[in-house]
Amino acid sequence: MRTGIDRISFYTTRYCLDLKDLAAARGADWKKYSVGIGQEIMGIPPPDEDIVTMAASAAKPIIDEVGVDDIDLVLFATESSIDQSKSAGLFVHGLLNLPSRCRVVELKQACYSGTIALRMAAMMVAASPSSKALVICSDIARYTLGSPGEPTQGCGAVAMLVTTSPALLSLDPEYGVHAEDVMDFWRPNYREEAFVDGKYSTRIYLNSATESWKQYTALTGRTLSDFARCCYHIPFTNMASKAHDRLLKDSGVIEDRKAIIEAQVGESLSYNRITGNTYTASLYEGLACLFDTTQEPLDDKRLGFFSYGSGSVGEFFSGVVTPGYRSSLYSARHKHLLESRIAVDIQQYEDIFNLSIPSDGWDYSFTEYQTGSFRLAGMQAHKRIYEMVR
Repeated sequence: MRTGIDRISFYTTRYCLDLKDLAAARGADWKKYSVGIGQEIMGIPPPDEDIVTMAASAAKPIIDEVGVDDIDLVLFATESSIDQSKSAGLFVHGLLNLPSRCRVVELKQACYSGTIALRMAAMMVAASPSSKALVICSDIARYTLGSPGEPTQGCGAVAMLVTTSPALLSLDPEYGVHAEDVMDFWRPNYREEAFVDGKYSTRIYLNSATESWKQYTALTGRTLSDFARCCYHIPFTNMASKAHDRLLKDSGVIEDRKAIIEAQVGESLSYNRITGNTYTASLYEGLACLFDTTQEPLDDKRLGFFSYGSGSVGEFFSGVVTPGYRSSLYSARHKHLLESRIAVDIQQYEDIFNLSIPSDGWDYSFTEYQTGSFRLAGMQAHKRIYEMVR
């Protein structure tokens, strides 16, 4: 039975910072960002936008189109959790008026959890073919001001509807997985900002890609030439290019690697380049970007995917694009969202960054910024209050 992605919807916040302004403020060479890591703009979440509002805004176009009938599972993947107990997905469940007969769970393993959520949803749907599952990946990448990780910050969410006979992509059963206990990136409970050992994390990422690819190709006999395109977890766009280059080298490809990388990976990177890192969402932001921007029809073509979560777990897997997939995309909506964002200056960015959610238990109302369809209205007795934007 075919199971996979029936719809995919991407959302990012309405505010952004041009990294030229960040480079000037930090006394850095702009090319260090634009060429060195491949980033140009980063998304900025205002105080009344969080992983819940982004997730609900990402999922709303799907719900508006297909309804809530038969959705009996919500898997919310994030490493920006807002509560140690309650799933962020239950707030989304309420905002979207999903059925009461619906399991809701939050999953965590750094940026990899979106992929295990997709895998679990596919298995659950296969066991009950009339059901549907909603997989949501939503994150805010946040590092200390002035740190090396600052220019890779970003935010965004991706929602995917998982069904049998999916309109976009059927998942292949084979996969390769590599896990090991390392400290390349971590985000302690007592901090909002993450720690990262950049060079070490890059090395672990590439090793994880190599090892999971070895398993995958041993199971399938496929080579990189069997994929029309490949999508990667994208902490910054040049990381995806490095990973594909590593797999090409490991596969014995010596010549024309730069051209091959551009042909197989390049079309999946442009959204991330102007939103920044979206953690669990970044691989699937890349898939949405590929679907929206490629000029070549991908009908019946096989796509390769590498998912990575620091700490660490990596997985290489694949899927086949459904004929007629273009009629089920939200390309125009994504294009309008990205083109209509509001640029902030460096002072506005730092002011927003330095605002924090109150933790003293008092009641607060938050200033209304421009958001998607939902916003965080305030806090009451340590409870987050959400509302629909009219």
